[in-house]
Amino acid sequence: MSTPYPVQLAGEELWLLPEKAIFWPAQQALLIADVHFGKAAAYRKLGQPVPQGTTSQNTAVLDAMLGALPCRQLIFLGDFLHGRGSHAVATLSALAEWRARHRDLAMTLIRGNHDLRAGDPPASLNIHVVPEPLLLGPFALQHEPVPHPERHVLAGHVHPVYWLNGKGRQRLRLPCFKLGEDVSLLPAFGAFTGGYQVLRDDHCRIFVIGDNEIWPVSL
Repeated sequence: MSTPYPVQLAGEELWLLPEKAIFWPAQQALLIADVHFGKAAAYRKLGQPVPQGTTSQNTAVLDAMLGALPCRQLIFLGDFLHGRGSHAVATLSALAEWRARHRDLAMTLIRGNHDLRAGDPPASLNIHVVPEPLLLGPFALQHEPVPHPERHVLAGHVHPVYWLNGKGRQRLRLPCFKLGEDVSLLPAFGAFTGGYQVLRDDHCRIFVIGDNEIWPVSL
């Protein structure tokens, strides 16, 4: 696993991880947004030529983090499965094998928009599924980045990316964390996901992911 980048948010220490996740030491919780398991399988079912092995790639990264961190709970901030086409035999079999490797770890899914279309994960995966928000400490854990009246929101859904400008016309598009005053965004964890450009201003902090490291972006 890569080196974490500790930050303070809402009075808590959070570790930003280059694996596109957050570890919350006080709760021993690993937070993941937008895995979109089975997205590639769903696209192939529609006849689109997309890469294979993304489920195994995603679970391998999860395995590495869970093996390196003192984690007692894994919380998915929505979009665990991509769609109904994600219920392919190969995808669900790979997920069952992965879950068996972590059978004693508590897992929670906060339903996202894709989960509503795909349906909940199979009961055999033993993942507790709840609607948003999930209130934990000073945070409202959500899929949609909508402000909460009393808590700081940690959310996914947007798949934030940031463009770094180099010399001439050189530009680099990188996944990022965007930490705001009331709402903070996690990058999409899934290996086969798109991204939405976010901008830097005086009211947020942006941390890009590159070369397996976290890099703060200054104005």
